[in-house]
Amino acid sequence: MVRPVTVAGPGAGELLVAVTAAGINRHDCNQRRRGPGPEHGDVPGLEVSGHVVAVGPGVTGWRPGDRVAALVEGGGYADHVRVRADLALPVPGEMDLTAAAALPEALFTSWYNFFDVAALGPGESVLLHGGTSGVGVIAIQLLTALGHPVFVTCGSADKMQLARGLGAVEAFSYRDDGFVAGVQAQTGGRGVDMILDMSGGRHSVASVAALARRGRIVHLSPGDGAEFRVPLRAILAKEARITGSLLRPLPAAEKARIAGRLRAVAWPLVVAGRIRPVIHRLYPLAEVAAAHAEMELGAHAGKILLGCAGIVPASCGVAA
Repeated sequence: MVRPVTVAGPGAGELLVAVTAAGINRHDCNQRRRGPGPEHGDVPGLEVSGHVVAVGPGVTGWRPGDRVAALVEGGGYADHVRVRADLALPVPGEMDLTAAAALPEALFTSWYNFFDVAALGPGESVLLHGGTSGVGVIAIQLLTALGHPVFVTCGSADKMQLARGLGAVEAFSYRDDGFVAGVQAQTGGRGVDMILDMSGGRHSVASVAALARRGRIVHLSPGDGAEFRVPLRAILAKEARITGSLLRPLPAAEKARIAGRLRAVAWPLVVAGRIRPVIHRLYPLAEVAAAHAEMELGAHAGKILLGCAGIVPASCGVAA
């Protein structure tokens, strides 16, 4: 259901953005089912692209009309949203503005989990469970561009082909645990240094078996009350580190620091075309229920987007 919501003008350090498109994330589906929590509004949407309409006090480097993609604290499923300027990324003129909405959440999630949580070192290898998810397709390209061998698990031959085309060294089916032998063969029996698990811990035992000594497993999805069950001896033998993360609750200062690293390292790769969004389907905002249904089905590859019909109005009643 589309309903009117009043959006105030930008506060200090903020931009008001006319939204062109918003990314659909599994967190949005969880929010729909469980509610947003007391610290967030009731409008979902954690990433957007669009045009700057107005610039708040203290903001430099942005002006009305600029093209932008940004991580937001909610409210992205709308025609206008307030955005923290330090979480915004400039969209170059040659990039499709709608497709740019597929980038912020995946880039922030990838950078935080690989380089902050897992402390991925130069040349270390990675296995992604969920290699053609919205995060997965961006992570493959980012890591490959930065010199990390990437392996993935996927659910179909088409998805495995897509992953290889994006730069994955090899892709395996997750329908069985055969990826362990594949990873071990590809790494000379060493295993991978880090695993990003978006499957809710579905492959816990096999993941530890595929891990190199002192490797790390980072979980993004809690599943539906999933539990991590692995014989303790297997963890001890590998000296494995098992952890996970949630991006949305991170303090604003940490998100701003990640944004700074993205601008310095990842965004130039986007501008150069070495990281490109992969769009599964674009839904109009009024069909958000259908978009969520497709997300929850889990058969898509790449990003599902909402077209929010953002425009640059001549005047929105907000002082620039």
